[in-house]
Amino acid sequence: MSSARTTSTGISAAAVPFSLTGRVKAGLIVAIILGLGDLASILLAPTDTGQNDGPPLPVMILATVLGAVTLAAIWVAWRTGSRRALRVVAGTRILSALTSLPAFFVDIPAGLLVITAVGVVLTIVCLVLILAPSGPKPLPIVTD
Repeated sequence: MSSARTTSTGISAAAVPFSLTGRVKAGLIVAIILGLGDLASILLAPTDTGQNDGPPLPVMILATVLGAVTLAAIWVAWRTGSRRALRVVAGTRILSALTSLPAFFVDIPAGLLVITAVGVVLTIVCLVLILAPSGPKPLPIVTD
């Protein structure tokens, strides 16, 4: 038996569109900022001075691709409410954060380290907003 949840019509729950909550939209806005930052990273790459002033070029290219995929998935998620698109956004943000983790273990300028740390924190915020299940509806308060 498959572990994927299905609806009563046999359609995968991930394929069923749903209404985006304000929390999910806020997470997508954070993801837009991160995706745009990733896209621009190739343009802001430091020139090769021989002093390892930034990430290697392949990492910058990967970040640019991840940024483009993030923005495309956000567009699909916002327009259709696709849960799959939300998962793609989450996956690209996780991969982007993972590619930045080596920066914490090498000697890089403090400014780049701060930018990397802010990016990782914003990624965590984004993931919590997008992926956290909505809580149960509060019960109405009954007064006598």
